Amino acid sequence: MRSPISPGRAAESNPNPGILLLRLGGGIPALLGLLQGEMAEIAMAYTASRQLPQFIFAVAFFHSSEYALAVFFHGRSNVTLSSLLISKQYVVAMVCALLEYAIEILLFPRLKEYWWVSNIGLVMILIGELIRKAAVITAGRSFTHLIRKYHDDHHELITHGIYSRFVRHPGYTGFFIWATGTQIMLCNPVCIIAFIVVVWRFFSTRIPYPICQRIISEI
Repeated sequence: MRSPISPGRAAESNPNPGILLLRLGGGIPALLGLLQGEMAEIAMAYTASRQLPQFIFAVAFFHSSEYALAVFFHGRSNVTLSSLLISKQYVVAMVCALLEYAIEILLFPRLKEYWWVSNIGLVMILIGELIRKAAVITAGRSFTHLIRKYHDDHHELITHGIYSRFVRHPGYTGFFIWATGTQIMLCNPVCIIAFIVVVWRFFSTRIPYPICQRIISEI
């Protein structure tokens, strides 16, 4: 003899499709929230892992390309290692940047996980590099890494291209954007401010040279 099946059991064994959709719909937001959280953690971990390699590559490319362009326009015999633009003060600044990054990633790791801030810095590095190199290439042989007080025959005042009335010192502008961008990319709050102040003051002492004594010269 068959045992009677209660309506409740029948409903459980054959659930209404509408109820299934409601249950599934209720779980979708939770699932999406979980996926969003996982993706955010992956993105933040990726941001912290790529910052230091990007910084090292940006610095290496900037200095090596500056030296290569100086050799291209002036010849190897007329270019010294000073065209690498690596001074004692510059080394100290970069060491301070790395120290801040190391300390903060150990003590405040989430500070380095603002991927959108880091990406803004990366874009600034690219823009600054483009402006800087455009200035070097436009000036050609008139571009030097040292301020010259006396006129050379092959030097001329560049007033075309990127050297416009709006940006008279594109090389300075490019380096300022590039240097600031490296610290924004590393999410280094202290060095962001320090680099802005130091680089600004550095260029403010170079720009006032009389135009008759200053040939197009950059860092």
